[in-house]
Amino acid sequence: MKTVEIYTDGACSGNPGPGGWATILIHGEKIKEISGFERETTNNRMELLAVIKGLQALKQPCKVNLHSDSSYVVNAFNDNWIAGWKKKAKTDLDGKMIWYNSQNKPVLNQDLWEELLKAMDAHMITYIKVKGHSDNFYNNRCDALAVAEISRCREYDVM
Repeated sequence: MKTVEIYTDGACSGNPGPGGWATILIHGEKIKEISGFERETTNNRMELLAVIKGLQALKQPCKVNLHSDSSYVVNAFNDNWIAGWKKKAKTDLDGKMIWYNSQNKPVLNQDLWEELLKAMDAHMITYIKVKGHSDNFYNNRCDALAVAEISRCREYDVM
């Protein structure tokens, strides 16, 4: 099983507002950068989407060291928040399972959390918290790519 390093970041101008996400995949000498934007989103949604897109880019099951400056993402797995959210889940009137957090409020971005769990299925993932906007080259590169996507989004909207 290959080992891949993945770095991710999300950015948002306003919260909500236009947002960008970026991920860098590294395997040996190979480095792949991918990024994108959404017109109206939040920073946390962009952080999650960066992780999802990075995992979806893998063509086979891998061991993944996933580096993120998002406590929201890293703590959900390292502190086992998701298990707690699922344990508190309730079915709504339409039959959909709604996860609840420790404050008994519906978990935000449940759609992306569910998509992320599906993207994780084939892989062995270790979540690693990195300090944002510091001396981590790949985290800084992801940040620059995500911020550039916000500008691209704005340019796209002008056309």
